[in-house]
Amino acid sequence: MIGPSEVISDDAGSIVAIAPIADSPGVPDVTLVPGFVDVQVNGIDDVDVAGARDDDWRRLGELLLHQGVTSWCPTMVTNELERFAAPLARIADARSRYGVSAGLPTIIGAHLEGPFLGGAPGAHPRHLIVPIDLDWLAALDDVVRLVTLAAEVADAAKATRLLRDRGIVVSIGHSAPSADDAEAVIEAGATMVTHLFNGMSGVHHREPGLASVALVDDRVTVGLIADLVHVDRRAIQLAFRAKPVDRVALVTDSVAWRAGAVGSSGAGIRIERRDGAARMADGTLAGATATMDEMIRNVVHTCGIPLERAALAASTNPARLMGCTDRGEIAVGKRADLVALDTELRIAGVWLAGRQVRGTTAR
Repeated sequence: MIGPSEVISDDAGSIVAIAPIADSPGVPDVTLVPGFVDVQVNGIDDVDVAGARDDDWRRLGELLLHQGVTSWCPTMVTNELERFAAPLARIADARSRYGVSAGLPTIIGAHLEGPFLGGAPGAHPRHLIVPIDLDWLAALDDVVRLVTLAAEVADAAKATRLLRDRGIVVSIGHSAPSADDAEAVIEAGATMVTHLFNGMSGVHHREPGLASVALVDDRVTVGLIADLVHVDRRAIQLAFRAKPVDRVALVTDSVAWRAGAVGSSGAGIRIERRDGAARMADGTLAGATATMDEMIRNVVHTCGIPLERAALAASTNPARLMGCTDRGEIAVGKRADLVALDTELRIAGVWLAGRQVRGTTAR
């Protein structure tokens, strides 16, 4: 995170020099942060990831740029195993066609949130949650980069080792394990928990659950939906105070609320926007509608977290978690994915690999 500066990139889009700009009447009052990295995007506005086709990917990319996201993971929720192949193929195609070269955010890879979930399914269809299938996981398309699974189910540790050996990040979520079960899967290689506090066993002084383990185990990055609906401001403060600076990752968990559903085909989770989030008819939370820049403002203005830590949580930490070592920092040699924030922490400009794709820093 830096103040008004000239960030110089080469033809390949890498940063080659950073020069602070002295205050003057013509210099905009902005702060530069690395481009945001969102590893949990189910959909946005009226476009659901599972059903996205052709120009839907361009629309998704443009909507992400509007909130400062320069890299992301399309996320698919629980469904029948045979229904994942087609949307995963479309994600792989979109990754090759709709990226930085097209002036759009990089698709890191797919995030599978289910169907191997446990005792805290939330909005996920219970009839589609199944036991872990190790053969199915071993045959997953290489476009998959992140898998959320439950720690208390049979073969969770085996699945974690299998996925980690393939270079796939494992996150524990929608899970109600004992502390021992959670620690066993972390020991096997899980490095994240999916949306901390939501969809998991919690904090209890005699029977600590997944949230307790995640807060005290420094091997684990916690995903955090900071829309102030999924997580109260005090719980957000707790997460930032408990975790090392490099172990909190903001996620939007955004859904296509205007489309009225999450997922496609068999999943069919019907939703509506109500009371600040997407909900099922019975009020169950089914995803968020806030943008990443909104969440940063919530973290800083409402929760009192320094902007530097918020920027790490939105950019650097998720990039490192996903092995994207070429981005997530404003440093020589890194890709010039940048976001300019004005004094109210609203988006003033966005750059992809050194090329401005949104807004202006002029005041």
